Amino acid sequence: MGADITVLIVDWRHLENIPELERESALMEAADPDDDGGPVEDGWAWLPPAPEGFPAWCGRYEFGGTLGSYKPHFWAGERWNAMREHVPDDLRTALDDFLAGLIWDPPGTGTDPGEDGAEPWHGALWTYCPPPDVPALAQAWDTVVPRLEELRGPFTAHVTADPGEWVERFEELTKLLHGWAEAVTQAHHRGWGLVGLPI
Repeated sequence: MGADITVLIVDWRHLENIPELERESALMEAADPDDDGGPVEDGWAWLPPAPEGFPAWCGRYEFGGTLGSYKPHFWAGERWNAMREHVPDDLRTALDDFLAGLIWDPPGTGTDPGEDGAEPWHGALWTYCPPPDVPALAQAWDTVVPRLEELRGPFTAHVTADPGEWVERFEELTKLLHGWAEAVTQAHHRGWGLVGLPI
């Protein structure tokens, strides 16, 4: 059974009013307000006005073509590792900043959530990005987006993927990046943060 991810943009003021030990369960409940078990459509599952039963303090984003799995996000990081040394310095720095804030562990960094001074309750999350960190992600994306095509050559030359693997083609990588950019942009617009839940 593979790991899944559900990405939420969250009103941090509301989240901080929830007792710390109850935050994870509150986010889990907010991420899946319906118990019908039906398929979830790609894109935003909520935009204002919120449907009845869906909290007004968060919105859920579904990445197209990932089936809710974390694997494509993991493999996007692996593809970036394979090609990043062959990307111009300024573009590499911007994409490093963008991905490291979301799904990618830069080489030589630890992944212990207790090391970064963040609240300990977030240790079970795939992504944890409070509102003060979101503008830097948005700025990094603004640098990357007009130059995405520059990544095609390094991807083609240095990424080796077997047929059927996640993020096998350059277009799969850029689609995933655009999905994360959508979540970042919406969070930035509202002054909210982002979390990635393992569900």
